[in-house]
Amino acid sequence: MKKALISPMESPAQYISGWTTDIPHEAILTSIENSCRVAQVVDIGNEFEVASPLFWVDCADDVMADKFYYNNTDNQIYLKPEPPPHP
Repeated sequence: MKKALISPMESPAQYISGWTTDIPHEAILTSIENSCRVAQVVDIGNEFEVASPLFWVDCADDVMADKFYYNNTDNQIYLKPEPPPHP
């Protein structure tokens, strides 16, 4: 078990949902409803004091910062969708 640092001031979390057709190809970002950024993940016991509105939540060992997001409706952490292949 680990702890995830949640940053609600950076909501909503975003993921790469596609690429522009222009060259160079640029990422198209899509927002995830009711989400917040997972800013950092540490082993239990290594968390540190944070100022509000930041807060810590328990999370699974495989959670990684910026690859997962925190859903502020059900208080769960989910994996962001995988980006499509770069053209």
